[in-house]
Amino acid sequence: MKRLDWFIARRYLASRRKGRFLSLITLIAIGGIFVGVAALITVIAVMTGLQTDLQQKILGTNPHIFVFQQGRNFRMEDWRGPLQKVRATQGVVAAEPFIMSQVVVVVPGVQYAQAGMLYGIQLDSSVTPMTVIERQIREGKLSLGPTSTGYPPLLVGRGLADKLGVYAGDTVVVASVENVKQDPLGNLMPKMLKFEVTGRFSTGMYEYDNNNLYTRLSPAQELVGLGDGVSGLAVNVQDPWKAGAVRARLDDELGFPLWTSDWMQLNSSLFSALKLEKMAMAVILFLIVLVAAFNIISTLIMVVTDKTREIGILKAMGMTAGRILRVFILQGVVIGLVGTFLGTGAGLFLVWLLGKYKFISLPGDVYFIDTLPVALEPQDVIMIVALSILIAFVATIYPARQASRLEPVEAIRYE
Repeated sequence: MKRLDWFIARRYLASRRKGRFLSLITLIAIGGIFVGVAALITVIAVMTGLQTDLQQKILGTNPHIFVFQQGRNFRMEDWRGPLQKVRATQGVVAAEPFIMSQVVVVVPGVQYAQAGMLYGIQLDSSVTPMTVIERQIREGKLSLGPTSTGYPPLLVGRGLADKLGVYAGDTVVVASVENVKQDPLGNLMPKMLKFEVTGRFSTGMYEYDNNNLYTRLSPAQELVGLGDGVSGLAVNVQDPWKAGAVRARLDDELGFPLWTSDWMQLNSSLFSALKLEKMAMAVILFLIVLVAAFNIISTLIMVVTDKTREIGILKAMGMTAGRILRVFILQGVVIGLVGTFLGTGAGLFLVWLLGKYKFISLPGDVYFIDTLPVALEPQDVIMIVALSILIAFVATIYPARQASRLEPVEAIRYE
């Protein structure tokens, strides 16, 4: 008996021409589900990929927690005692002092300058490298070693190096905008040092590659005029997602006048915007699936209207209302399943293409990154598929009930 229900449902889905092909309205209903699911999977993958990629690059380029001294304008003179306390705190895996200062980079003989952010790092102070840059230096991929000129070494972000037109071996002048003095005539005299460029680095983040410079701690201290002082302490923890808990422990351990900030706090506005955008795009595209559900409703209502006489005959021959209901539910579920699985396949294929060939480029100064990343979570796919099928099933209920309520006499009276 179930085979009969499926046979009738299949015939109602097909065109009038001998039932060999799906009818146009069925194809339209399937197409609506197909487009909605494919678009939803693709956009969710892109938004997840963007968020994940930014998180990885931020975590790879920045420490998880910063420790600063209040009221000192990023100056910490007595830092060795707090550094020992930080390293002894539960959850901390590495900590080291650093210098962070706004600078202007000038190429000698060229009337051109670029602003940047100079970081002075102490490579031998922690067993575990703090950032990807430090790891690449330790692995020999980048160098902050001795220079041929005797000038301090300097690593320059690829974007900034392109603007300046400098390469490894070139000499640049770095002027600090935080260590400015006045001459007897009242003219401003910034502290300046010559550096030798020992290499370029690339993080994939437009902001970092176009602004950041790295050198060793001692020349950065000399340039900024800190003596033996530093800007603060950089801290890495075992689990970056638990940085907030470790930061709270550090606040309790260090006390006033030191204060801390973690990477999630510093980038909270960015990730909040990404989360909101992902949610908004999901809602908008989910509406496409709802529109497709209305296509299913209209399709089945048209079938009921077109097949009223046949439904009356079937009920007159003894087919129960429950089985009529099942016939039309089967039609809607088939439309939902076919559209959902075709859309899922298309969405996964498009995500694979975007991830493999990266044929969509982005303006880095707007989106922080220059390519479109994708990352698809299995739970997202399962949720999209389940919701699509559920919506398709719910959409069948009204027209299926209308068909099952038809009385045989009324259905065939005017035929």
